[in-house]
Amino acid sequence: MKIEHNSQLEIYRSPFGAVTCGTPVTIRIAASDAGIPSAVLLHYRFNEEQYSLNMAYVFNVGDYCFYSAEITMPQTAGLFLYYFEFICDSGKIYYGNNHQCLGGTGEEYDNIPDKLYQITVYDENYKTPDWFKNSVVYQIFPDRFFNGNENGEFCGERNDIIKRRWGDTPFYKQEQFGGEYKSNDFFGGNLKGITKKLDYLKELGIGAIYLNPIFKAYSNHKYDTGDYMQIDESFGTLDDFRTLCKEAENRNIKIILDGVFNHTGSNSVYFNKNGEYHSVGAYQSQQSPYSDWYNFKNWPNEYDAWWGTKTLPAVNENSESFRKFILNSDDAVVKHWLKQGASGWRLDVVDELPDFFVKDLRTAVKNTDPDAVIIGEVWEDASNKISYGKLREYFLGSELDSVMNYPLRQALIDLSKNNIDAAEFNKRIMSLKENYPAPAYYSLLNILSSHDVERILTAISSAPDKNSVNRDFMADFRLDQDSYSDAAKKLKQIVMLQMLLPGVPCIYYGDEIGIQGYNDPFCRQCFCWDNINEELKSWYALAIRIRKSSDAFTGGAFETVYAFNYGYCFIRFNKNDKYAVCANFGRDTEWFRLDLARFGIKSIQNEICNECFSSPDGIFYIPMTSGDIKVFKCTKD
Repeated sequence: MKIEHNSQLEIYRSPFGAVTCGTPVTIRIAASDAGIPSAVLLHYRFNEEQYSLNMAYVFNVGDYCFYSAEITMPQTAGLFLYYFEFICDSGKIYYGNNHQCLGGTGEEYDNIPDKLYQITVYDENYKTPDWFKNSVVYQIFPDRFFNGNENGEFCGERNDIIKRRWGDTPFYKQEQFGGEYKSNDFFGGNLKGITKKLDYLKELGIGAIYLNPIFKAYSNHKYDTGDYMQIDESFGTLDDFRTLCKEAENRNIKIILDGVFNHTGSNSVYFNKNGEYHSVGAYQSQQSPYSDWYNFKNWPNEYDAWWGTKTLPAVNENSESFRKFILNSDDAVVKHWLKQGASGWRLDVVDELPDFFVKDLRTAVKNTDPDAVIIGEVWEDASNKISYGKLREYFLGSELDSVMNYPLRQALIDLSKNNIDAAEFNKRIMSLKENYPAPAYYSLLNILSSHDVERILTAISSAPDKNSVNRDFMADFRLDQDSYSDAAKKLKQIVMLQMLLPGVPCIYYGDEIGIQGYNDPFCRQCFCWDNINEELKSWYALAIRIRKSSDAFTGGAFETVYAFNYGYCFIRFNKNDKYAVCANFGRDTEWFRLDLARFGIKSIQNEICNECFSSPDGIFYIPMTSGDIKVFKCTKD
């Protein structure tokens, strides 16, 4: 017996992908050499309730008999999970998702499979901000971008920091901090510096800036919040922030802030372990107004901390006073900074915030500014993320607008290094298209680098794997000229795909000028304003211009039209425009056979160089050299 169900083909499941509550969905499965089964069953689960349904024979295609069932999706949002069972004279055969759980073609199982197909059922009122979907985002680690003071002096009057020379390697060893790893080496970047470089970002084509934390904290990274209501003095003042937001808005650039609500710093107004704040912190007294913000096992020295890091005491989100302060009061933190000029929040370690907290946060944010964006830090497929044993609800319509698209980043790296072929790459990204609701899918924050991972130039290069070298090696390592050139060539391909695939591209500061480096802290080096790779920067600007040239790239349909060896091509289209984007990550020249007939395409013109092809039958044969990337505008004549 041969069985087949492909959740990404309309003949097997219609409509495709995630659907709104109450949508009728037709599910089919095909079998050959099966004789006449005594029963074909569709087993499904929703919100932990189990159901079974007999599937009816409907038609034949060649040697395959098709069985079908139509199910109206539930009226409440959730994950609809399913598998199949054939009962034959020879016994039972089960069919479920493939072992990678990527959707598409599944596998046969001897027993009830634990790999189930997924239909994401979401609220029909789920909306995400249009301005965000139409943007290109630029992520800035504020201390390392630019010092805007005329004299180059550091902001603030702190004497407990280590002032570093711009461009030096960030400290990475305990002894460099005096025996304890403190992350208190600073380079002097500030909000004025970002304001002064807004024209640079505008010229590049940026529409939004995502800032790593800017609130008062001890460290250079500021994920150890000291005071949610104060701009850190190392970065400037409230007026500096307001000026940044105003000047950015004048250039049609939005500001997105980093919200760290799972933990605070131990050196903070709220915990005050070091006694440096004029407050009674939870560490100092059990009568502190902040005492129920934290979970003490044995007050004051035994408490829950983020991943056991004692300088980052974990917050108790069940605390009513904490939720009031962050979310619910008239001047709660998430509302306050929107009123000061921000246009959204990125939520640090959102998978460690309970669903009720994220739902309340969405209500607070959207009631303050319906157009504000909410982005979560999730490293996996966010539609079926399980955290602390609980299936999360990020994309059902009442929590997030977007997440950082780490799965796409990894897929692009693996394809560029030939760790996977184009077919496997296509499986991975099609799984996201299948599982994510359209409002979230077109809002995904498509990253290549971040403050938590190695720079993309290093990640796709011949650099030794980070797990095979020590931090001294990482600190000193730089690609030689040939390796750098090879990596930059690959980066051009990846950047063009990043800009033209569905989602919102995000550039980590300095990637566009060729900064390299391993993961934290080496990915947090200073922006090299006097050492810009102009060729790479111009390519980034070109890729952004092409993205902005048509709505097909921001909201248009997406389909893969070629995936063979290490060659990949997709098409983006709407009622006005059609574009085919081709990339060859292989080592040899390949001829791409592009079947564009069903799109009515007879002519294609390369947007990067003067190159065109025509075909009366819509079948094109395109030569693609190693490392080639082509963007074709497609027409009917």
